[in-house]
Amino acid sequence: MNKLKRAFYNRPTKLIAQELLGKYIVHVVDGIEKIGKIVEVEAYLGPQDLAAHSSKGLTERTKVMFGPPGFAYVYLIYGVHHCFNVVTEAEGNGTAILLRAIEPIKNIHERTQGPGLLTKAMQIDKQHNACDLLSDHLYIAELPDAAPISIVKRPRIGVDYAKHWAKRLLRFYIKNNPFVSKL
Repeated sequence: MNKLKRAFYNRPTKLIAQELLGKYIVHVVDGIEKIGKIVEVEAYLGPQDLAAHSSKGLTERTKVMFGPPGFAYVYLIYGVHHCFNVVTEAEGNGTAILLRAIEPIKNIHERTQGPGLLTKAMQIDKQHNACDLLSDHLYIAELPDAAPISIVKRPRIGVDYAKHWAKRLLRFYIKNNPFVSKL
């Protein structure tokens, strides 16, 4: 597997979101590699996107979203679940991609269909916020000769408050993959 380079993340968020499908998230915990194939994501397009955390501006919570591309944005929702996002585009844009579901590949035995289940299974929590995704313990990689995939585009889940942004087709998943969180 080849670790993704910084330049991969410094491009349009919607494009990267689709290209993350079929890539592998790797987290090394106590010397053990946990690997999952990314099968579902949601794109968040910056301060103008009313569903994005960055729509509230630069805050202590969102500062990593406004930082350089290729870093993890991890936060807690409902006081219970962690969500893992990949920061994209140039510094200052406030864009990110939420990983919604992965297909377990190696050393993952729990359910992974949903952002909270994904982070729990991968042992990712708030301590990973602002982690450089070019590190040796948490990164995204690709296989040199990955098979082509069919991508489904749908509205994001749970963002009804975001007015017209709620209906935008910014959720992407691999067609017919059984590990997608919700159809």
